[in-house]
Amino acid sequence: GRSHGPSRVSTAKKSVIPKKAAEARKARAKAAAEKEVAAFKEEFLSAARQCFRLIDKDQGGSLSKAEIVEAVKSDQVVIKFLTTCGEENLQFLLHPPRLQKALEILDTDKSGEVDADEWEEAINRGLS
Repeated sequence: GRSHGPSRVSTAKKSVIPKKAAEARKARAKAAAEKEVAAFKEEFLSAARQCFRLIDKDQGGSLSKAEIVEAVKSDQVVIKFLTTCGEENLQFLLHPPRLQKALEILDTDKSGEVDADEWEEAINRGLS
């Protein structure tokens, strides 16, 4: 029964090298994917901030219901962003019947407006 011992060890040794190479490949792929995700997130956040500025017509730093209603009706950039953002409460801003409820959810401090921090929170939920 002893002869099985050494042969098992040698096969284990042989398989170490390809496994390391595979792990290295996997690590590189993972790093590339993470870089891609980070780039996507950065691009997405920058689009989100641009969208916020486009809605915030009076530059007040927060979005009133009136500003949102106006933007989702007429601003193609805002509409396109909200359509593709992946956060359902932001997508609901495009649907008048759901707009009020979405605003209540987005407006976490209940100020009646959506400020930049609340907007980013929603955007980050959309990303996660």
